[in-house]
Amino acid sequence: MTNVLEAKDVSVAFGGLLAVNSVDFNIPEQSVVSLIGPNGAGKTTFFNVLTGLYKPSAGSIQFNGRDITDLPPHKIASIGIARTFQNIRLFGLMTAQENLLVAMHSHLKSGITSTILRTPKQRREELAAEAKAQEILDFVGIGKWTHEFARNLSYGDQRRLEVARALALDPKILLLDEPTAGMNPQESQVFVDFVRRLVKERDLSVMLIEHDMKVVMSVSERITVLDQGEKIAEGSPEQIKNNPRVVEAYLGKAKS
Repeated sequence: MTNVLEAKDVSVAFGGLLAVNSVDFNIPEQSVVSLIGPNGAGKTTFFNVLTGLYKPSAGSIQFNGRDITDLPPHKIASIGIARTFQNIRLFGLMTAQENLLVAMHSHLKSGITSTILRTPKQRREELAAEAKAQEILDFVGIGKWTHEFARNLSYGDQRRLEVARALALDPKILLLDEPTAGMNPQESQVFVDFVRRLVKERDLSVMLIEHDMKVVMSVSERITVLDQGEKIAEGSPEQIKNNPRVVEAYLGKAKS
């Protein structure tokens, strides 16, 4: 299977602290992979490197054969890598639709002049963007809230809106940072089914940081485990579940 992203020997240092140490990580096309580990393992730091928020101290990142190691976040988002955050970061006083239109801005062609003059071409592009936003909102299950302020949505629907806004970028990779945080077991299972739909129907790959091991084991094709910034294991859910080092470092001491 072809890799859409390849991170090689990536390290991140903050002063004397080595947060990520020589990590290799691949994301195959149309796959679901997860990154797990105890708090402070370096998971979010690694996420932030992949999306350009942090620059690696060493190593390289390739996306579809292109070196993106030094690209800024907005460039990385525009070429096909989108993300959500552990803490919801929506524009609360914008509607659900407007949150998506902001994300689409980098793909729109109309300039300032045509926008001010409301030319026919600009209006057609605007209507197409609004239709696309509606389609995405319907896809994630919150189409009825198109014109509702984001801050008025329920917690679960805000999570869905975050995913919708990421999808508005037409990504090839969607990175989800603890997407089921705050969800009950039933909501988490619905999310697992939703991730499978994303891969199948939107032709993309999904990478998760997630603490809910039931979700991780249910949805992942491959799991990578970090501990203190180092990769200590990688494999299928079954391999990870039975790896003694993972059991000790993350899942808890093995029973005697």
